[in-house]
Amino acid sequence: MLVKVFGSAVYGVNALTITIEVDTPGGKNEFIIVGLPDNAVKESIERITSALKNVQMERPRTRLVVNMAPADIKKAGAAYDLPIAIGMLGASRQIPADHLPEYIIMGELSLDGSLQPIKGALPIAIQARSEKFKGLILPKANAREAAMVNNLNVYGVEHISEVINFFKGTAELVPVEVNTREEFFQSQYEFDIDFNDVKGQENVKRALEIAAAGGHNAILIGPPGAGKTMLAKRLPTILPPLSLHEALETTKIHSVAGKLPVNSSLIARRPFRSPHHTISDVALVGGGGMPQPGEISLAHNGVLFLDELPEFKRTVLEVMRQPMEERRVSISRAKVSIDFPASFMLIASMNPCPCGYFNHPEKECTCSPVVVQRYLNKISGPLLDRIDLHVEVTPVSFNELSSKQTSEPSESVRDRVIKAREIQAERFKESTGVYCNAQISSKQLKEICVINTVGQTLLKTAMDRLNLSARAYDRILKVSRTIADLAASEEIKPEHLAEAIQYRSLDREGWGG
Repeated sequence: MLVKVFGSAVYGVNALTITIEVDTPGGKNEFIIVGLPDNAVKESIERITSALKNVQMERPRTRLVVNMAPADIKKAGAAYDLPIAIGMLGASRQIPADHLPEYIIMGELSLDGSLQPIKGALPIAIQARSEKFKGLILPKANAREAAMVNNLNVYGVEHISEVINFFKGTAELVPVEVNTREEFFQSQYEFDIDFNDVKGQENVKRALEIAAAGGHNAILIGPPGAGKTMLAKRLPTILPPLSLHEALETTKIHSVAGKLPVNSSLIARRPFRSPHHTISDVALVGGGGMPQPGEISLAHNGVLFLDELPEFKRTVLEVMRQPMEERRVSISRAKVSIDFPASFMLIASMNPCPCGYFNHPEKECTCSPVVVQRYLNKISGPLLDRIDLHVEVTPVSFNELSSKQTSEPSESVRDRVIKAREIQAERFKESTGVYCNAQISSKQLKEICVINTVGQTLLKTAMDRLNLSARAYDRILKVSRTIADLAASEEIKPEHLAEAIQYRSLDREGWGG
């Protein structure tokens, strides 16, 4: 008997419905699976046989053919165990097959018949709803994630026996319900850390506020123990909250990568990714035989923090240049080309030299000028060109550390950032793909970042005296526009320009870059 069951394959951040045809044409006892299955799919027969035996069901003792269509798309992973098993039972008439085509079924089987979590439950649920399936049956650990999709019955099951009894009609499955909006808005502002934990460093806090308000990339340069990492980790607490659309987009990426915690639903806070400097270029930007999102995509709508930037391999840093500009990464293979979104804020930190004490107010640097220059030159000009703010972080004095005075909390800073972002949203409402000042194109720069005669004189003087490079010009204008937005000023004033100029440390002569 020929039976059709439906599963799903995840490609990029979207899903594609897979038709699983199971037939028992007769003949000797063998199992044949076609349709470009990988080894994990081919090995499913052993897991299925053991699972069925443990629930007092039998694998058909005849020739069994499984076809997975479309046949020209590679099927990967163990998540097809459950639909193949249910299709086998339907084909051998051990369960009724009438209602099987009404559901998308996915799940990895253990030998005892229990179900293991799968990747990509959210995009699978979105695709199931778009194709008007009656419901989605998947492991209970993924049910809350999939249940964020409304107008679709999502059934979370722990054991294959529950699915068998459901199709036999001897038991009911209860759809999982999640109040997405309520959970999302409740957990948006739940942070374990806060800006008021940081003593001193008011100038760096101000720089990070500007970065958050304009979506600017930033690099923190300072000696060991000055607080660079501590400050960077608190940046998400002052960023504007995710919109529902952004949260759904971010959750899809983490779902595909298998990075969502068990029984979780929508990601409510902006992601903060901090890969180690030994990371490979594929792990950073994504890829592999079956392309998976990398760290830059996992940081989508959030922050990518690269600690000790010069210690990263140069090839790893260089592959980021195009995604930083286009805010997406395209991964091409012989038979498939996949786009992953990668709109992130890059925050990097570094020591000014190998010993860490170049330009230190108290400790003496033991590095020669040539060694310092070589260390700084590990960061290429094109990459540095995409970083708007260069912030010098100096050590905190004992008086500041021991002070009882409370610093400004993240909530107050975030309110100012949100107001600045609202100004930018109004400014760029007619511009496709531009949402903040960091994304201003060269053409828009002339219209949006207009400065008066006094400002032009100030900028020319700064570039001459501080030996700023030509690439600093556009960056200074963008940052000054953000500073003006924070001050709710329609025009860029000389004081806004003056503050923006000081955030170009690595462009000055003597710093390199």
